[in-house]
Amino acid sequence: MNRLRTALAATATAALGLAALAAGPAQAAAQPAFLSAAQMPASSTPWTATRVFSGVPENGGALCAPYKIPAQNTRYREFTTELDTNGVQITTVARTEADAVKLVDTLRKALAGCGALLERQNPGLHAVSAYQGRIAVEEGAWVYSLDTADPQIGSTDIHLFAVGRDGRTVTYVRWGQMGDLKDAPVAAFRTTAKTAVNKLW
Repeated sequence: MNRLRTALAATATAALGLAALAAGPAQAAAQPAFLSAAQMPASSTPWTATRVFSGVPENGGALCAPYKIPAQNTRYREFTTELDTNGVQITTVARTEADAVKLVDTLRKALAGCGALLERQNPGLHAVSAYQGRIAVEEGAWVYSLDTADPQIGSTDIHLFAVGRDGRTVTYVRWGQMGDLKDAPVAAFRTTAKTAVNKLW
């Protein structure tokens, strides 16, 4: 859907334009590691990755879970290809493990209910969220999909999401492109999500 793609493109552009402001000084303490471009699901054109920025991307950062991830102790990296395929990884270190568990629960509920919420916000839009299963890695990772169609303009989009945790650290990964769920690399994205959690520490 054009509205969804436009919002995502604006977020990526703003983040790149403000890179110098978003990236704070290097911290002496160890930081969670991020996915590389090569670790995103294979695409017909190569992935490129931005540097890792501090905070969250514009507009709350997370599609289907805006403003759920706190900016404090959070960093992110965005991914793009030459085609209409994009992604992001957002990672935050919670104050306590209990806080991390609560954040995972909040993100999972937001992803599970995203389709219904988007339909309420965008009359005429068809949006379906689906749970794609758990991944056995560290304290766990959970995968969801969002399939949207806008009959008025004839566009369809598919997004895959993962939320995973390693101790106090929570990571959110999104992949998206034009198309339907049948076009989505669900198995490859599960591998990406597992890698993302394994790389945190």
